[in-house]
Amino acid sequence: MELNVLARPTKWRIIENAPAIPFFVPSEQGIPEVPSNILLIEELEALRFKDLEGLEQEEGAEKMQVSRATFQRILLSARKKVADSLVNGKVIHIDGGNYTYHICAVKCLDCGREWRESYENLMAIKNEGYSCPDCGSSNVICEQNCKGRSRHRNCRHHGRNHI
Repeated sequence: MELNVLARPTKWRIIENAPAIPFFVPSEQGIPEVPSNILLIEELEALRFKDLEGLEQEEGAEKMQVSRATFQRILLSARKKVADSLVNGKVIHIDGGNYTYHICAVKCLDCGREWRESYENLMAIKNEGYSCPDCGSSNVICEQNCKGRSRHRNCRHHGRNHI
């Protein structure tokens, strides 16, 4: 008998700042042979919240909209990579991860279901004809109440009738 275990999908991490510089190199010249560590965008954001801004883990977790335990795992992973790079002279490449700048509240106008979607998902779904997960209707809007949370004020769907 084969048992299929389905893992929960990774929750989007909300970030406020994208790094302006994606590489830190332990020399004056970029040397391709130097080993590197990839620091995920959400790991950099956790470092910024905790170590630069001095937030408590609970506050950082709230800003990133993850649990405190998840925030701690992200932070520990980031610190390990940064320490390894500093001690062993490795390049830090800041890239990738499971993050978003925007989370929009969306609503189906036919059945009334409300849920939250990342802006990236809304744009991908828009091109393929998105529908409500409950009733299948394509009469879905971005709620105006998404304004003011995290980076929601930048939601390009704010004020539009349809996605």
